[in-house]
Amino acid sequence: VQLQASGGGLVQAGGSLRLSCAASRRIYSSRVMGWFRQAPGKQREFVSRIRWSTGRTESAEFAKGRFTISRDNANTVSLQMNNLKPEDTAVYYCAAGTQWSGDRRDYDYWGQGTQVTVSS
Repeated sequence: VQLQASGGGLVQAGGSLRLSCAASRRIYSSRVMGWFRQAPGKQREFVSRIRWSTGRTESAEFAKGRFTISRDNANTVSLQMNNLKPEDTAVYYCAAGTQWSGDRRDYDYWGQGTQVTVSS
């Protein structure tokens, strides 16, 4: 499956962005869809994930209360990001796996990434 992430951009601190990830075909119910991010000079880190069959979600501590992952339709997952902070600046990636995991090694397919820049 191919994943295409979009929706990144430049926003001021306190603003919002909605990232979308479109899969090339219907996302199977066995899938776990995740969002990760990578800031310059840092490792790629887990942001949020959703189990496609149940809608169960889990987010990193820094994302709780600000970011929401959701299923938009049969082949699209989104990440709504509110109250953005400069430290949220990173390239955001969507990924597809089958394990309920925040470890990037458990994800088989990756999108190309979309840049999010938050100015202070």
